Amino acid sequence: MCVFAAPAAGAAAGAAGGAGLFGLGATASNYFLASLGLNLASGLAQRSAAQSAANQTYQSSLIAQRSAEESFARQQEATAAQLKETRASSAQKKLAATIRGLQAQGTTRASERAGLTVGLLLQDQERQSANLRESINQALDSATRQYSRNVQGLEAQRDDRQNRLQSNINQAYSQIPSLGSVLLNTAVSGLSSYAGLTGGLGGVTSASVGPRASYLTTGSSLGIA
Repeated sequence: MCVFAAPAAGAAAGAAGGAGLFGLGATASNYFLASLGLNLASGLAQRSAAQSAANQTYQSSLIAQRSAEESFARQQEATAAQLKETRASSAQKKLAATIRGLQAQGTTRASERAGLTVGLLLQDQERQSANLRESINQALDSATRQYSRNVQGLEAQRDDRQNRLQSNINQAYSQIPSLGSVLLNTAVSGLSSYAGLTGGLGGVTSASVGPRASYLTTGSSLGIA
């Protein structure tokens, strides 16, 4: 009996020495660990690349945001300057209309016409001056309203650009996989690899117990207890 016990012990020791993780052989274990490590490294690299891309999008969006603010300020300043010029021109036109009206009235008073005629002429001249001033006021009011519409349009353009930039930032950061998802994907891939390895090594696992079985069979056939 002792003659056959020694080989069985040696085979058991050999099987123990060749065993790997989770019942896999040494080669299969190395393959499994390498595959797991590569999957994890790939997932972390993709996450890092997505973070870098999102940061670049954020920085470029900040530059575009400052450019949009500066453009808005310049356009608003130009529009305000135009309105200021329009107001100054309107004031000059009103003053000129008033002066011409007064001059016309002075000329009329100096004329040697009948009192009723002079009165009618003065009224007509005053009415003409008032109409001209009202026309100037209406033009100024129209320019003021147009200024407000222009500013609102500039603000809408600025806000739309800001919203699009913010949307780009949000989309870029949403593409970054979480660390938990990377680990989960690695675990799922590891389970898939493990299932493939255990399915493919079924024959090898059975063969690993072959020597001990043959020794026992041999021992049994020799009638050794």
